[in-house]
Amino acid sequence: MLRIALPLIAVLLAASPATAQEATLRFAHFMPSNAWQHGELFQVWARSVEEASGGRIAVEVYPAQTLGKAPQGYDNARNGIAEIAWTVQGYTANRFPLSQIVELPGLFETAEVGSCAFQQLYDSGALDAEYADTHVLFVHTHGAGHLHTAARAVTSLDDLKGLRIRRPTAVIGTLLEELGAEPVGLPAPAIYESAQRGVIDGFLLPWEAVAGFRAHEVSDHHTEVGLYALAFVTTMNKNAYARLPEDLRAVIDAHSGRDWALAAGRGYDRGDVDGRAATLTSGDLQSIEDRAAWEAAAERARERYLSDLEERGLPARQTYAALQGYVADCRDTLGAR
Repeated sequence: MLRIALPLIAVLLAASPATAQEATLRFAHFMPSNAWQHGELFQVWARSVEEASGGRIAVEVYPAQTLGKAPQGYDNARNGIAEIAWTVQGYTANRFPLSQIVELPGLFETAEVGSCAFQQLYDSGALDAEYADTHVLFVHTHGAGHLHTAARAVTSLDDLKGLRIRRPTAVIGTLLEELGAEPVGLPAPAIYESAQRGVIDGFLLPWEAVAGFRAHEVSDHHTEVGLYALAFVTTMNKNAYARLPEDLRAVIDAHSGRDWALAAGRGYDRGDVDGRAATLTSGDLQSIEDRAAWEAAAERARERYLSDLEERGLPARQTYAALQGYVADCRDTLGAR
């Protein structure tokens, strides 16, 4: 009798809700597998969720566009091709117009502050309509994006005039137009090949991404100008979230919001320090000569974008002012850490 009972108990324990795996979440992103985001952010998030759920949630992280191309990231989460996706809002033009206000120049200096402020803006409810078809986990930004060129060093607007420069989003494309360049829309993974083939003369990226995409191999000149910061979202398929039992939804909720936005921002700031050092071992650093002219162009681009949104009936200036307030709050709060 004992020989029968023990295996039966083992089977019952294996099937116990406390230990049995109940959900597998596929987490898709477009960074290469050797990028810091994959190992230091997404996989850390995945392990933390698995541990907090007692193994009931398994998270499989898929890097390098293996579950869909970068521009389709948000729709892949919405449609359930991946349960979770990390992507750039601006890869789907006109879909996140208020979110992309964070991309406008001059708002903040670090990814930590930008991510803190962007998450606060999201938490305020001001952006709810833009993400109604998915379940957002957290939003964040990267640090300042700079200009990187191949054949021509850029220190003035005259140097930039007519150059074909990769722009990450349409908002940044407007800024490049005001600066006199010709914006070319490309997702970040396409930069290397496009620069190598001469399709573009240069590109905009923060320092960490130059190293992450090996883009320093196709650029010789680096103009440290801080033109923009990019908006990112990590979001989940609504049905996949709703299917989880209440206690497992609570695990996902505990792995959402400000703490993870800050973790992403701080990772980008660390990456910028390392990426800058790595990039400048083989390239030369430029600084702009006519800063007032660059700032005037940035102001024109900012006004053009906000006016366009207001004409569409969106509260652009109200949102911009709120974001400025959150930036100030985050600077004060994080500066006191």
